[in-house]
Amino acid sequence: MAAAQTLRSRRSNVLGFITDMIATTPHAGQIIRGAQETAWHSGKVLFLVNTEGDPELERSAVDVMIDRQVDGLIYATMFHRSATVPSNIYAVPTVLLDCYVEDASLPSVVPDEFSGGYQATKVLIDRGHRRIAFLNHVEPIPAQRLRVQGYQAALADHDIPFDATLTSEAWSEPRGGYDAMKTLLHHPQRPTAVFCFNDRMAMGAYEAIRQQGLRIPQDIAVIGYDNQELIAANLWPGLTTMQLPHYEMGVWAVEHLLAELPATSEKGDSAERAPLQVKLACSLVLRDSV
Repeated sequence: MAAAQTLRSRRSNVLGFITDMIATTPHAGQIIRGAQETAWHSGKVLFLVNTEGDPELERSAVDVMIDRQVDGLIYATMFHRSATVPSNIYAVPTVLLDCYVEDASLPSVVPDEFSGGYQATKVLIDRGHRRIAFLNHVEPIPAQRLRVQGYQAALADHDIPFDATLTSEAWSEPRGGYDAMKTLLHHPQRPTAVFCFNDRMAMGAYEAIRQQGLRIPQDIAVIGYDNQELIAANLWPGLTTMQLPHYEMGVWAVEHLLAELPATSEKGDSAERAPLQVKLACSLVLRDSV
């Protein structure tokens, strides 16, 4: 019956889903869940391949999916970044998820890192803080650049001068957060709040703060990013953080891909229009650290 339906509709009702490491990490699994549930409710199934970021495997995976006559492809990465996609991916309708191509030749959906950084900082400002530190990731990726820009914009909009000595860069792991926070705690004007690039850095910051005999949030408020629940919900006190829209991005990618399919001719040539480049908001998860 499925084969007959495919012949009638020229659709296989299968969507290809190519990831680098999402399928093997707990951090971004909601991406797959959002895509899978949306596909299933639309009468589609996902054909998933995890490539570990191997370019040759990615190209081979695209070839296999085209041979299987998938209706379209979703190409997803574990974190927001610029991607170099296999050239054969343009042979089939494709949506990029948590990544983008520099020439904007494919539709993409990514988190709104700037507004997330702005909102995280504003949460602290709204609670009366003016000496707000920022622990940033050291690697130059979009989240590193855009979150600090949001932080700076929130300070400026509330007439708080930006103080570069209240910012520090380190690897976005607990040890990096610990070392960076320990340095900032010896600042002549110690910060009363700290915004951490991610929850792993916040975990390290917690330890540095406690080692100085300080209390969270009474002496220093802390806010993280990502809402990695195994960390954020289990720190004491619970970590206030920004939720990356992983599930929502998975939903959007499938919905947009399905919406594009009717606009594709029998030869597979997409209708002429500029591909969408969408940013989805990160939401605040309020716990007891601020």
